[in-house]
Amino acid sequence: MANYRIAGETGEWEIVVGLEVHAQIRSRAKLFSGAATEFGAEPNTQVSPVDAGMPGMLPVINEFCVAQAIKTGLGLRAAINRVSTFERKQYFYADLPQGYQISQYEHPLVGEGTIYLDMPDGEVVPVGIERLHMEQDAGKSLHDQEPGKTYIDLNRSGVALMEIVSKPDIRSPEQAGAYITKLQSILRYLEVCDGNMAEGSMRCDINVSVRRPDGGLGTRCEVKNVNSVRFIMQAIEVEAMRQINVIEEGGEVVQETRLFDSRKGETRSLRGKEEAHDYRYFPDPDLLELEVDDAWIDEIRQTMPELPDEKKTRFIQDYGLGAYDAGVLVAERDTADFYESVAAGRDPKTTANWVTGAYFGALNKAGIDLGDAPVDAAMLGELIDLMSDGTISGRIAKDVFEEMWESGRKAGDIVEEKGLKQISDTAELEAIVDRIVSENPKQVAQVQEGNKKVMGWFVGQVMKATGGKANPQTVNEILGRKLG
Repeated sequence: MANYRIAGETGEWEIVVGLEVHAQIRSRAKLFSGAATEFGAEPNTQVSPVDAGMPGMLPVINEFCVAQAIKTGLGLRAAINRVSTFERKQYFYADLPQGYQISQYEHPLVGEGTIYLDMPDGEVVPVGIERLHMEQDAGKSLHDQEPGKTYIDLNRSGVALMEIVSKPDIRSPEQAGAYITKLQSILRYLEVCDGNMAEGSMRCDINVSVRRPDGGLGTRCEVKNVNSVRFIMQAIEVEAMRQINVIEEGGEVVQETRLFDSRKGETRSLRGKEEAHDYRYFPDPDLLELEVDDAWIDEIRQTMPELPDEKKTRFIQDYGLGAYDAGVLVAERDTADFYESVAAGRDPKTTANWVTGAYFGALNKAGIDLGDAPVDAAMLGELIDLMSDGTISGRIAKDVFEEMWESGRKAGDIVEEKGLKQISDTAELEAIVDRIVSENPKQVAQVQEGNKKVMGWFVGQVMKATGGKANPQTVNEILGRKLG
């Protein structure tokens, strides 16, 4: 995966990608004011004078938001800077009432860290974190309310953001998708951001360049505000091919900011790419340096949950799971908790197979979240118990699960009502086996000649005769005695 290449007309090319993720901090109040942050409120109903840029209004830092950013830095294995500075980033948007954004530049709250990506082929890819800085969000321009007019909604103005900037370590669309998914998982485990890209609480800017394999870095272009993992992967591929075509046709890639059109499958120019000097950063005169001490950082560290990487390692060691299954189960905190609840006192591998197989399949088919499922952990555990103690067969268990999902009823009630208990009585099964053996002398001869596949055919015939209720282990033992 690390050697991902794109074939052009003149040879192979390598993609170099860095991502800038804007994650909205989970907080009831904004970064510098007490205004609410609830999503979906009526336009301009959650705006304080500070958010609206009224003259003479002074920002006051939200301590809880700072703590959330520090917790995120710890979750990214990153350095926490004891002193950081808020600065004014000067630019004009109609929905930026102050005419500047309060952000951090030279002295961010969080420094370098690392995220480890577990790729489908088993490779672990480290991606460096360059920095995490805090900043306030702008408002929102609404262009579709009335022809010829743009409306401004300042509800989002001043909402606390963390901008998490990766190093240019990503080399493929698949790695970019894995990075966003992993970052989303970490933020949700920490409960610092809900990671909802559809609602805009997590947005991504993509820096893309191309180069000859292992050559020097090329000119990068930024693709702004991409709001889904799938579109991020598509945008990288589309923009990389555009740059390759420009270079191979004798042109030069111009550093600029572009937009991704998912419907047309293309990126198009938005504006020339600004550099730091274009924003005329300077320390915000209304805010002192932000100082955090070791005691506070340690206090925040004590609240840290077990994160996905550590949980995955524990699942592999304690439950004997493979790396893939463990990775799937720990991707979301709720899923990991659900698995551990079902696995308590039961075979962990059997439980993992049911959770990642039939259960996840039913969730996906229904298009619902874990919390809305009609079958909870206790109900699934009861079903696994009935199968493990021989009350029902594995095949019957699948049928029972489907009825549980449709009706919300318990496995034991369904098994009792429909008479689905497994037949383990040796005498009863021997009579059935004797009948099937006597009716199929040709197949008996094939087994005795060493054709083991036909033995499986006999097992199938017994299962068919018993409606799938025969105990497979007992059937195999009887057939072994009868046929040799």
